[in-house]
Amino acid sequence: MAAPDPQPRPAPPSPEPRKSQDDDQAVLAALTKGNLEESWLSGEEWVYLRPGLPERLLRDLRRGRYRIQADLDLHGLRVEDARLAVASFLQDARCYHWTCVRIIHGKGMGSPGQIPILKRLVGHWLQRHQEVLAFTQARPMEGGGGALRILLGKHRK
Repeated sequence: MAAPDPQPRPAPPSPEPRKSQDDDQAVLAALTKGNLEESWLSGEEWVYLRPGLPERLLRDLRRGRYRIQADLDLHGLRVEDARLAVASFLQDARCYHWTCVRIIHGKGMGSPGQIPILKRLVGHWLQRHQEVLAFTQARPMEGGGGALRILLGKHRK
């Protein structure tokens, strides 16, 4: 007597990215806790000029007077991966003596609460690098509110 055919198993449920959802929620909680600048949530333009530098550098950067020599696209990266990618990109910029680069961080439409998490974090990371002289929101044809134009100087040791 032949054994009965085994019943096909139901397909396993698709995995939920719980760790990534937890990471997103932790970053969102950190950004919305404490003394959060109002501009962070309003989507205003991120602008930075290293103290002591002339305002004309920022004005020229904003107007597109510096040619973008390289791009870094952070779409789809988790926070820690994005931080490492930015650090590596700035190291490459130093090696290649680039003066103006662009980082595309996205507008945050896919983030929890549609808060541009990477946009804010990238700005903070950039301010910590000595070679970053200034940055401003990219011009509309370069990504607008989803990207930053960054002016770089020589790295100081």
